Amino acid sequence: MISNTTKAHIALFSANAIYGANYIIAKGIMPNKINPTAMVLIRLGVSALLFWLIKFLFVKEKVIPKDFIRLAACAVFGASLNQLVFFYGISLTSPIDASIIMTFTPVIVLIFSFFILKESITKNKILGISIGGIGAIALVVYGNKALGTSSFLGNLLVFLNACTYGLYLVLAKPLMKKYHPITVISWIFLFGFIYVLPFGFNTVITTNFEAFTPTNYLQIIYVIFFSTFLSYLFNVYALNHVSPSVNSSYVYFQPAVSFIIVSIYAYVSMDSQYAQDISLIKILSCFLVVIGVYLVSKQKKVPV
Repeated sequence: MISNTTKAHIALFSANAIYGANYIIAKGIMPNKINPTAMVLIRLGVSALLFWLIKFLFVKEKVIPKDFIRLAACAVFGASLNQLVFFYGISLTSPIDASIIMTFTPVIVLIFSFFILKESITKNKILGISIGGIGAIALVVYGNKALGTSSFLGNLLVFLNACTYGLYLVLAKPLMKKYHPITVISWIFLFGFIYVLPFGFNTVITTNFEAFTPTNYLQIIYVIFFSTFLSYLFNVYALNHVSPSVNSSYVYFQPAVSFIIVSIYAYVSMDSQYAQDISLIKILSCFLVVIGVYLVSKQKKVPV
């Protein structure tokens, strides 16, 4: 019989494999087939319905009125603004660049935790922030000169997404301790949908869905069901059986998945732009970010 810990690792592996593939799948449909704002609104709306269905069936829990202010703030940084800059960013840049930059999120979380939650930062973590920061910033700047599908603006938007998502994780931390994760995420996605609705409604109704191929519909289903709903449930399950540090360590897997999928796609489709997305600078930047995140996430051993 498979243990809960093993199941948790399988869930984490699956979630991060889904995330890794999401970069190129999401890019494949935007902006040529659908506007990023429309994609965000559809994603938030459908995901909110799915999470509220789970909450209605399994999680009978009410939120204290004063906590709605924090939930509303979390929705800005975790479900609306961050998704808008991410989808616009991925539509403009390389899936590889985006996956590498997003691994910088644990470093962002540490920085915001220091300023907001007053958590201490060790010399080891400062070193990690510095090394990882060099890798992430170098990749953003390199996007302006790189060949392939990279771009400075796209990389910058993805970096802003990592920053806003990192802030969301810090703001949501007290709520996650107080309420069931499904309760928190249900409200966040609902608020996020309300925020984006005024900006995305017209883009959705003017989208030419008749021009969509079956592949395009599969791409949308993947972005909504797999990379949002299912991957979140995988992470929630895993957090009940393994430590947060183990959970965050799986973020290293995403660039590897992205590298592999982009390589396969470039070979199969003979797309020269995607073939140029893999370069020594990106590999070195990825290495620096991974080392930085490792130093930040490394737990100090407690003497027995």
